[in-house]
Amino acid sequence: MKLKVVGSGSKGNAYLLENEEEAILIECGVNIMDIKKAIDFKVNKISGCLITHEHGDHAKSINEVIKSGIDVYATAGTFQNSATKNANSSRMKIIPQKGQFKVGNFNVISFPTIHDVAEPCGFLINHKDCGTVLFLTDTVYCPYTFKGLNNIIIEANYDADIINEKMGDKKFLRDRIYNSHMSIETCMDFLLANDLSQVNNIVLIHLSDSNSHEIDFAKKISGITGKEVHTANGGMTININKTPF
Repeated sequence: MKLKVVGSGSKGNAYLLENEEEAILIECGVNIMDIKKAIDFKVNKISGCLITHEHGDHAKSINEVIKSGIDVYATAGTFQNSATKNANSSRMKIIPQKGQFKVGNFNVISFPTIHDVAEPCGFLINHKDCGTVLFLTDTVYCPYTFKGLNNIIIEANYDADIINEKMGDKKFLRDRIYNSHMSIETCMDFLLANDLSQVNNIVLIHLSDSNSHEIDFAKKISGITGKEVHTANGGMTININKTPF
């Protein structure tokens, strides 16, 4: 299984988990053409699209994804507050904020996250090729711990010291980030609270353009976990397998 990063960050998020037979799209906050190019225009290979919440950098192309014949899986709150114009489309699959469902051969568990939107969620995605993958973004923190993880895709949006230095006089904007995104410090605490013994890859996503430090973040996470750490950038492909071999 490969993870293709179509886009990551405030300009747009989209990720493909793909093997030879099928793929699952996570987020569609980029131009639909970028998604189609990433899948070599084999749109029928995409079993479905998971969306964590309604913000444009995660759901921008929801209408185009539906028009392309791809089922979209999101909570009722996400659909109601997104820019979707296909309210009666059979491609809209409402999922519980906390529950289980299946997308092709991918088994998915949704769970609540903490963000300034209607009904956000994260995902545990399981497939025989990649094992159990945690997808966690746009949340202040995560109150859950998870067992049996093989790969982790997680937000590390900002560094508290950087944001305080740069935005000390912009309290409203600074507090909005504090109350809606995960810091590198919180990311580290979360990882240390979980059993990482079977984890092969940790992929850091949604890094702030101005309030993060890509190389430093990767070093910090690698240092405390001893795992292979990647910082997501558009166009990147990462092997996401159940085992390291």
